[in-house]
Amino acid sequence: MKQQRHTAIRDLLFTSAQANTAVANQDDLRRRLAAKGPTGYSLPSTPEDEDEGPGIREVLRSFGLEARQAANLLVLITTTGSAQPVAAGIDYEDWPEVVGTIAGDDTVLIICADEKQSSTLKARIEGYIG
Repeated sequence: MKQQRHTAIRDLLFTSAQANTAVANQDDLRRRLAAKGPTGYSLPSTPEDEDEGPGIREVLRSFGLEARQAANLLVLITTTGSAQPVAAGIDYEDWPEVVGTIAGDDTVLIICADEKQSSTLKARIEGYIG
């Protein structure tokens, strides 16, 4: 069930961003998911198909611009209007380094437990941004 929810969220974030109808906040995300209903998404039928859906890599590659580290914090600069869906995507990844996120219009603050985890996450995000 968790994987289904994550897949639905990724798909929704990716298609919303491509259509310039960015998800404004988590309430907006919940409403849009509820509108899709339980059959509003489908699971990949084979393990090979899992890589075909948009994931956090594609979201960050499309909308992430730069990651800056300040001790245990990361500041992720995104394209204008993309911070909310990017933050939601990061939150739903359940990365162990992430304690939480706060998003503005084009900036996501990512809070990590310590500087080492922040550094690890920065390297991962920079790899996704390219």
